[in-house]
Amino acid sequence: MLLIRRFEEKAGQLYGMGLIQGFCHLYIGQEAVAVGVTEALRKDDYITSTHRGHGHTLAKGADATAMMKELLGREGGCCGGKGGSMHIADFDIGMLGANGIVGGGIPIATGAGLAAQMDGKDRVAVSFFGDGASNAGSFHESLNIAATWKLPMLYVCENNRYAANTAAAATHAQEDVAARAHGYDMPGVIVDGNDISAVYDAATTAVARARAGEGPTLIECKT
Repeated sequence: MLLIRRFEEKAGQLYGMGLIQGFCHLYIGQEAVAVGVTEALRKDDYITSTHRGHGHTLAKGADATAMMKELLGREGGCCGGKGGSMHIADFDIGMLGANGIVGGGIPIATGAGLAAQMDGKDRVAVSFFGDGASNAGSFHESLNIAATWKLPMLYVCENNRYAANTAAAATHAQEDVAARAHGYDMPGVIVDGNDISAVYDAATTAVARARAGEGPTLIECKT
């Protein structure tokens, strides 16, 4: 968690100096979610991220130096300096990419979950997304097919109650994103996203369920 915080502080400083091109969305304040979930995973498990991808990538085990080079557009970056902040990825550790499209990583992770089910290597896939993405069609389509096919999936909603500048209260008919899981016949769990132990415990239970072939779980981490 400390590594993520220090990395993000430096990234923010470099962005303010004009040394990081494009956008640079920081993960400060949500470190317990990334670390709590990834600590329940294996290296060969898959994750996808949001436009705030640095924390998830570091938590999954990426090299911080290679990541910083990537943000600066340099050779030696984990994507050769061509992905930048919002498209950072590291396939060697199962990090399939950050995504500038709201909800864009959800179907990618679901596809990885299908691949994990088909290859029979006991892997799971995790999709991190924000509360705003829970209103996107990709969210509902992915949860429906994952539940129908009992894919080894974790859907992790990082609910900071704002999608950019729009309050969740103005766009969510149901306050709890986890409640939507019941419509797809999967567990929906709410945890304190600032409590790493609570996140880890919920993720561990969900991972065990997924590996046992019992299907996906939706975890809502409120921060």
